[in-house]
Amino acid sequence: MAGWIIALISGTLMSLQGVFNTEVTKQTSIWLSAGWVQLTAFLTCVVFWLFGDRQTVSLLFAVRPWYLLAGGLMGAFITWTVIKSMAALKPAQATLIIVVAQIVVSYLVELMGLFGVDKAEFQWKKVLGAAVAVLGIFIFK
Repeated sequence: MAGWIIALISGTLMSLQGVFNTEVTKQTSIWLSAGWVQLTAFLTCVVFWLFGDRQTVSLLFAVRPWYLLAGGLMGAFITWTVIKSMAALKPAQATLIIVVAQIVVSYLVELMGLFGVDKAEFQWKKVLGAAVAVLGIFIFK
C-alpha cells in the first residue's frame, strides 16, 4: 500500500512541477527555468544528504556501468520536454501522453531485462492495458 501512496504523490508532484516550470518559463526562459529546477533539486538533495545517510560521494565513482549515472543529464531534458509539451498541449493532455510513454517504455525495459532490471515474462493483459492507455490519449484529445 505504501508503494501506491508514494506513486500517487510522485504523479501529483510531477504534474504540479510541470505546470509550475511552464509558468516560470513564460516569465524567464526555458533553460533558465530548467536550470533553476536542477539547482534547487541539487540543493534539496544536499540538505537531505547532510541530515540523512551521509554515504561517501566517492561511491558514485564505483557505479557500473557508467551510463547509469546519466540520470541527471536525462533530468535536464525531462524538465525541458515537460515544459515544452505542457506549453504546446496544455497540462492534462501532455501529462497523459508522458505517463503513457512511461508505461510503454517501462514495460519494454522489463520485457527485455535492460539496464539491470529483472526480465519479465510477456503478458497480454499488460499489452492490453498499455493499448487502452494509448487509446485514452485519442479519446482525451
